[in-house]
Amino acid sequence: MRPRLTALGIGSLLMLQACVLVPRTTEVYDANCRVMSKEMDLEPVQIAAIRGCSNSGCTAALAAAGATVAASAVISGSIVIVGNVVYWFEKQGRCLREGQPPGPP
Repeated sequence: MRPRLTALGIGSLLMLQACVLVPRTTEVYDANCRVMSKEMDLEPVQIAAIRGCSNSGCTAALAAAGATVAASAVISGSIVIVGNVVYWFEKQGRCLREGQPPGPP
């Protein structure tokens, strides 16, 4: 049972290899406010693949790939959170609720 778990763990790390998470901004229409607004989310992007490694070289490459994924998730996740807060405030300033007349331009 132990070799299967080890193989599964290594296989999972190989699937994550050299992927990073990057912030992505999209425009969406908010029907309640009747405005186009922006929101951010995380998009996984593969930047490289690990091929033909052996023993300690493979371990080092997998550790580096895991650290890269973790660092990109923390940094990009922080950017997405801050960006979505800013976009939320921007949308609230332009929001036109039902029954509310449009304001001055």
